[in-house]
This record gives sequence, C-alpha cells and structure tokens, in this order.
Amino acid sequence: MVVYGQTGGERARRGLTMSSTARFEPDLRPEQTGNSMDNDSRFKPHEVLAPHYASAEGKQPFLRRVFDDSAPHYERIASWGFFGTGNWYRRWALGRAGLLPGMTVVDVAAGTGITARAAAAIIGCPEAITCVEPSLGMLRESERQLPQARHLQGGADALPLPDESFDFLSMGFALRHVENLETAFREFRRVLKPGGRLLIMDITKPDGALANRLIKFYFRDFMPRFTRLITGSAEATYLMEYYWETLDHMVDPARVLEALTAAGLEDPRRHVEAGIFSEYTARRS
Repeated sequence: MVVYGQTGGERARRGLTMSSTARFEPDLRPEQTGNSMDNDSRFKPHEVLAPHYASAEGKQPFLRRVFDDSAPHYERIASWGFFGTGNWYRRWALGRAGLLPGMTVVDVAAGTGITARAAAAIIGCPEAITCVEPSLGMLRESERQLPQARHLQGGADALPLPDESFDFLSMGFALRHVENLETAFREFRRVLKPGGRLLIMDITKPDGALANRLIKFYFRDFMPRFTRLITGSAEATYLMEYYWETLDHMVDPARVLEALTAAGLEDPRRHVEAGIFSEYTARRS
C-alpha cells in the first residue's frame, strides 16, 4: 500500500485534494525552512540545469514528472544498463556497509525498489523495510516488486518518518536528485537510531583522462541510444540523457564527505569500486 504524507482529512483541512493521478509531498519540517543551509551553495549537489528546468524550485516537479513517465521502463534499464551491476552489486555494497539480519531499513529515493530488494535478501524480512520515494510512478513499481515492504511518498530533504526509527539507511544512485546535501543528511541522521549506519551509493567520474572519456561515451552517447532500443520510450531515453548531465555536474566526492560531517554524522568514508562506484558510509553516534 502506498502511503502519502498526510491523511485525506488533514489534506482537506489544508484545502488540498488528491486525485488518483495527483501527487502529494509531505510538509517540510519547520526547522528546515528558511535556514542558512538551504541557501548554502557548497552543498547543492549540482547547479541548476537550465535546459531541463529554469530554477531550483522547478527541480523536484521536473524530477517527479520524468521519473513518473519512465517508471514502467526503469527495471529494464537497470537490468541491462549500468554495467549490469543491478542487484548483486547493491547486495555486496550493503553487506560491506554493515547491513545485518534483524535490522530495520529505510531506503531513500527507493525508485522501483532495486536496493530495497537487495536489502531484503540480506535481512531476511522485507516487512522490516520502508521505501521512501517522491515519484508515485516509481513507488507503485516498487510496491509491485516488493509488496511486503512499507511504501511512503516523500523526499530525502523532508522524510515522512519519526525520529530514531531505523538501524540502517540506504540510498542507491539518487544523491544528485536531492535539494541540499546537508539538509538531506540531517534528515538521514534524524531517522537513524543511535549507532545506526547509512550507505549512499553513487556513480562518480573516475580519475584519468582516458577513463573519463570512456565514461562520458557510455553515459552520454551509449546509454540513451541503448535505452531507446530496449524500451522504445522517448521518456526513458530523455531520463538517461539527463542522467549524464547530473553525473557531469555533480559536486566532488570530498564535498559529499564534508556535508556528512556538517550534518553531524560520524566517521564519514568513501569506498570506490572499479573507479566509478562510490560508496559513502557514516553512522549516527
């Protein structure tokens, strides 16, 4: 069952309505509105990508739209593309980051549930997993793939979850889509129990000119064409074109580690596999 941030009665009192195709975002927590960190350009994951949306305020509506449109095709893209990493790499990374049977897990920006399913294979209890995702289309695909898990519509910058709720937090290849790294990481810290761990998986540009040229060719030139071939979807193809631009403009990994520290998380580290798969880990004290 997909759960929204408020009940219908709460939305009605606020003058809001919900149709079967409308989207609802939970309110920002009060301490997150109007503060300095939202305006700190150091912790923006990338600059405004003007060909796609005109301002910072337009980023999240744009992302929900393109992910909603691409949701029916995303599993196929993930299965055939991205070097075939898929489920096995995520399971490997989750285990390396300390995920163990018996833990409770929140998967942020869960997409179609690929990371959540990898986590379920480790902990052995999909009912202990909560998937949070802003795109309703992606969330419905995740619910179809992993119906035992709890599914909530919401964003990383304002998680619709109580304090100190989870032993482990994961985010798979979605860091570039948040509004502000420090804001998101403070939310991650808030929902983790004391001693809780997090893992953020991302693709980062490798060292070396030749490796960078190869990655640029793969994501900018090959993946959009390949996506068009296997899906026939203009929307999914457009998503992959946008993916390269976010990868190309993403802040340096050192800035991500800085934001983890600024958010009050301890022992932030980055592990790199194959030169491009970055695994950021940290824990709540």
